[in-house]
Amino acid sequence: MGDLGVAVVVEDDEDVRNLLEAVLSQAGFEVYSAADGRNGVEVVRDHGANVVTLDVGLPDIDGYEVLRQIRQFSDAYVVMLTGRTEEPDLLTALHSGADDYITKPFRPLELRARVAAMLRRPRPQSPHGRTPAPVPALSPPTRTAEEAVLVHNGLALNRKTRSVVVHGDALPLTRSEFDLLQELLRVGGAVCTKTDLVRVVRGEEDRDDTYVSESDERAVEVHIGNLRRKLHEDPQSPRWLQTVRGVGYKLTPAEHERQEIHDQR
Repeated sequence: MGDLGVAVVVEDDEDVRNLLEAVLSQAGFEVYSAADGRNGVEVVRDHGANVVTLDVGLPDIDGYEVLRQIRQFSDAYVVMLTGRTEEPDLLTALHSGADDYITKPFRPLELRARVAAMLRRPRPQSPHGRTPAPVPALSPPTRTAEEAVLVHNGLALNRKTRSVVVHGDALPLTRSEFDLLQELLRVGGAVCTKTDLVRVVRGEEDRDDTYVSESDERAVEVHIGNLRRKLHEDPQSPRWLQTVRGVGYKLTPAEHERQEIHDQR
């Protein structure tokens, strides 16, 4: 096995497939490939892929359906590749469970950088990419001396186990959703710009020279939207995530602070 594990390329264009195989092999992966979606699913399953590059436009089933099937048994990092640049394609890829999205033509160095950034993010410890089993409710949720547990308005995030509990119920989050929520909790009410959060998703928080495109910022908006949906946020009175128009996002005030504000009115 390669130093970085197994990568699978699912791509029907032979020239692009050969390029992807070469880039990932040089990066340190053991690489396998498939020219259509159904075979791609089986290759990912048979070889226990760590990373998958997945073309959207495949000859049999499209890449979104391939991704849906892969997510039933694998938590591999998945990069979608497509020649289409429309925003709905980006949103569909991320909603389907992709970790990143690159448009063709792409630069090999960009692909390597994106894959390296994904590998720096820890995986949730759950079988087959599924939701971690529910964990016992913290009674009451507390923050330890090492700040392993971050708590806000009935939500408890455990940084060591990478799990989130809301009023005793486990919350199923993707890697990116967890990392964004953790960052917003960590800064404790300070505003996080979309650029800041793009760097968090990429694992490049300490770099100020990261290029951030409009598509990257839209991807953050999608992740935040998914978080809000899973939290059942009331858009008129959110309990956790507040939009700062034109800038980014921050936590809502703690419940006792909100009550004090209400009482003063």
